[in-house]
Amino acid sequence: MIRKIKIILEMIKFEHTVFALPFAYFGAILGGFIVNEAWPTFMQWVWITIAMVGARSAAMSLNRVIDEKIDKYNPRTANRAIPSGLISKLEVLVFIFVSFGMLIYAAFQLNQLAVYLLPLAVFFLVIYSYTKRFTWFCHIVLGITIGIAPLGGWVAVTGTLSIEAFLLFAAVALWTAGFDVIYATQDADYDRERGLYSIPSRFGIRRALILAKLFHVISFSAFLSLFLITPLGWLYLLGVIIAGAIMIYEHSLVSANDLSKVGVAFFTMNGILSLVMFIFTVGDVLLWMNA
Repeated sequence: MIRKIKIILEMIKFEHTVFALPFAYFGAILGGFIVNEAWPTFMQWVWITIAMVGARSAAMSLNRVIDEKIDKYNPRTANRAIPSGLISKLEVLVFIFVSFGMLIYAAFQLNQLAVYLLPLAVFFLVIYSYTKRFTWFCHIVLGITIGIAPLGGWVAVTGTLSIEAFLLFAAVALWTAGFDVIYATQDADYDRERGLYSIPSRFGIRRALILAKLFHVISFSAFLSLFLITPLGWLYLLGVIIAGAIMIYEHSLVSANDLSKVGVAFFTMNGILSLVMFIFTVGDVLLWMNA
């Protein structure tokens, strides 16, 4: 059982939770700061964490099940757990069921709005894996799915929605869409041959990288807008500037002629960006509350 769980966690790249979880906490802290002028409670932290782990684990596991045949014939993904026979689809489906159960139970421990929005979150967690079969808009759908994390954190703590929450949602959604386009450049030829949809396979790698830059410019602008319309101060602004510098560096690592550093641009840089935004926001809120 332990070996199977280890295989599943490796299969879904559990460590990539670092992309979304800090932003879920970001949304919780920002909502508590603006709406309640208080930190989230200990149990809110607990249920947000359980919801996020459940949501991402369910979505990524489902993606691996749905994409089994796609992964099997792609040299880059053929050694993944399901196509290589390391684990059965039935075992993964049990894990998916448990993971969705974690998400649903956590939502019911938070507030009524969290429960009302739960079907929408589940819809995007499920539909994303199918979108590459019919639209190159799939990167935006993934962005929306990850963007629900900070939105969910905000709702978990406040039980409300506001313009600040949607700005944070937009910032994270477009940041995610941008780095997903960069990641998808690796499979542009394969996607085109298999009739799959992505921005790189539809528009070519050069234009795809330009669109990824555009997504990140808009994302940066949305993060900056939060500084302008909320009480967030200079420390948050410094975090945004560092995040912008990370985005610029990320794009400097890849080009239409050299995709060898896509892995660094995808995981390392974006993991750092997520943590930077979280840490600097926490620091800023601490300064404000202790002023």
